[in-house]
Amino acid sequence: MQLFKLRQMLVEFFKEDIGWGDLTSQAVFEGDHQCDAVIIAKENGFFAGEMVIKEGFRLMDETILVTIYKKDGESLTKGDVIARLKGPAASLLTGERVILNLIQRMSGITTLTKQSVNRLNDPHIKICDTRKTTPGLRMLEKYAVKTGGGYNHRFGLDGGIMIKDNHIAACGSILQAVEKARATCGHMIKIEVEIESETELVEAIEAKADIIMFDNCSPETVKKFASITPSRMITEASGGITYENLPAYRGTGVSYISLGYLTHSVKSLDISMNIDL
Repeated sequence: MQLFKLRQMLVEFFKEDIGWGDLTSQAVFEGDHQCDAVIIAKENGFFAGEMVIKEGFRLMDETILVTIYKKDGESLTKGDVIARLKGPAASLLTGERVILNLIQRMSGITTLTKQSVNRLNDPHIKICDTRKTTPGLRMLEKYAVKTGGGYNHRFGLDGGIMIKDNHIAACGSILQAVEKARATCGHMIKIEVEIESETELVEAIEAKADIIMFDNCSPETVKKFASITPSRMITEASGGITYENLPAYRGTGVSYISLGYLTHSVKSLDISMNIDL
C-alpha cells in the first residue's frame, strides 16, 4: 500500500465528511477534552486496515496515541479489541466514521477472500480479484484481497493487455488482435486473451498469448481447456463462479480463478468505536 497515496485519499474522504467542521463535537466539547476509546470487532472475521487507523487518526490530530492490537490478516472474534486510542475527544469522534467505514469494508473483503481460498481448498489454484472495485477505493480493496491470502489481477487498464470478446469482434479475429497488441506493446507487457469455446482456445494458443482466460465456462470445460493449453501459458477461469459453486472448480488445473464478488458484493465486517469510560 502506498503511504503517500493513502494519506491523500484520507484527506479527501475527511473533507467530504467533515465539510466546514464537525458541528456536534465543536458544540459538545470545550477546549482539549481528553478521552480514551477502543475499536472493537462486533462479529467474527479477519482484520485489514491497520495503516488506515494509524494514518487516519494521525491526520485528525498528531497528539492522538494509537495502540494496535490486531495486525492485518489476523483473525477477529466478536468482542476483540482491535485498537486503543487516547487523545482529544473531538478529534477522535470527528475521524471515527470515515476510518470505521474503510476498515469495515477492508476487513469484509479480507474475510471473504480468506473464506473463498479455504472453500476452494486447492493449493495449485490462486484466487485473485478483478477491476470490479469501488471507484476511489481500489488500492485499499486490492490490499484487502492480498491480506486475505488472495492475489491481485491488474490494477487498471494500464497494468496489462486483456483482449476480450468486443476487442476480438472489432479486430476480426484473436490472431489479428494479438498480433496488433504484440506489435505495439513492450516486451515487459503480458497479453491475455478471453475465450469461450475450444475453437477460440486453439486460436489463442496459435497466437501465442501469454495468458488465456476461460470465460463463463463450467468446471468440466475449464478442466478440459486447461489440459489442452500448453504448460508454458498461464490459465485463468472467470465468469459465473460464485462462492457457492467455487468448490466445483477444485482440481481443474487452471492457474488462477478471478472472482468479482470479492469486491463488488462483499458485506462489510461489523466494527465499532466506543469511548472507554
